[in-house]
Amino acid sequence: MSDIKKPGVGFGVMIEKKGKILLGRRHSDPKKASSELHGEGAWTMPGGKLHFGETPEEGACREVLEEIGVKINSRRLKLISVSNDMVSDAHFITLGFRYPSFKGSPKVMEPDEIVEWRWFNPKALPSPMYFPSERVFKHFKRGKIYG
Repeated sequence: MSDIKKPGVGFGVMIEKKGKILLGRRHSDPKKASSELHGEGAWTMPGGKLHFGETPEEGACREVLEEIGVKINSRRLKLISVSNDMVSDAHFITLGFRYPSFKGSPKVMEPDEIVEWRWFNPKALPSPMYFPSERVFKHFKRGKIYG
């Protein structure tokens, strides 16, 4: 029975500041990029996997703190996206959150995974984008949480 793969739960946080969106560039080495959904060298929102016993909002706040070194308020998170993200060897349900009016300066806290954080105009996002983060942004732009 242990050979049966099950989907995981992940999340991405669309952090906004002065009309721009925070994205990090994943390491180009697949072992360091640290994602079961791959995405080496792609730009991504802060995020990660849900831990046992935590709410999605708690997990999102934990990951933001771990990845950029800034504590955010879970009450200000808004669910903007739910997507079904699969590759040949992994499957995640990804919850996308929006965090408006961010205050603070992001730092590279996990340099082996994310090599830099930068702010981007939402009309000129970098390429390549990590596909779960790209879906979060597309759902937000369309005003539809899913589909």
